[in-house]
Formats: sequence, C-alpha cells, structure tokens
Amino acid sequence: MSVSPSKSWRHGECHCGEVAFKVNLPDNVVALSCNCSMCAKTGFIHLIVQKDDFQIERGAESLTNYQFGSKTAKHFFCKTCGVKPFYVPRSHPDGWSVNLRCLDADSNLQLRFEEFDGANWEKNIDEISGYD
Repeated sequence: MSVSPSKSWRHGECHCGEVAFKVNLPDNVVALSCNCSMCAKTGFIHLIVQKDDFQIERGAESLTNYQFGSKTAKHFFCKTCGVKPFYVPRSHPDGWSVNLRCLDADSNLQLRFEEFDGANWEKNIDEISGYD
C-alpha cells in the first residue's frame, strides 16, 4: 500500500481579485504546459486536481463560462478582468485544472514541468499526467 503525500491548501485568485479559490496540493507537483489553441494563447499552466481538492472561495457569480469543440471542458473566466484561474478540463471532467499562474507567489511548491501536445489532443490524451 502506497502512502499519499500530505497536502495543504494553497490560495489563488484572478487578476482583479474578484474570484478567489483554494486548492489542496502536495508540495511536489507536476505542472503541465500545453500547446493547444486555448492554452497557447492564454499562457495557462495546468495543475490538475480532484474535485474535492478545489473550492471557489468567492466570486462564483463573477465567472462566465466559455465552451467550444466537444463542449466537455468548461472554461471559467472572471467577467471583470478576463483571467481564467481554473476550469473543468476535457481530460478530467470530474476534476479541475488550476492555473499555476494564478496561485499566490508564496505557495511554496516544488514544480516539475511536463509538456503536453494538446494541439494533437486525441492522439496524446493517454499520455497526460494528472491525479490517479
């Protein structure tokens, strides 16, 4: 039986602070850099977490949702500043992808970056890292 690493809650928010969230992460995490059309244009760096490891703290009413393609992913943006701090990814529709760039600077994470070829999503989805 393997022991899961301990986790702690980290805080994040959009640019204007209208939308705030917290995410429960271990100190060592894998961050995914994706080259799909959405991530490449927005600079989103993924931290994929289970549903129970994510909470919106404030500003849910300030979010707007954008969907395209398969409409499985739910991209949430702050209506005020336009930043996407998190979304429900197509690869993990029962979880969340948090934008590493929206976490507080003092989150004290040890990061390992991995590239994901999201431009060829269907071909590469079996190789994506994330939660077990």
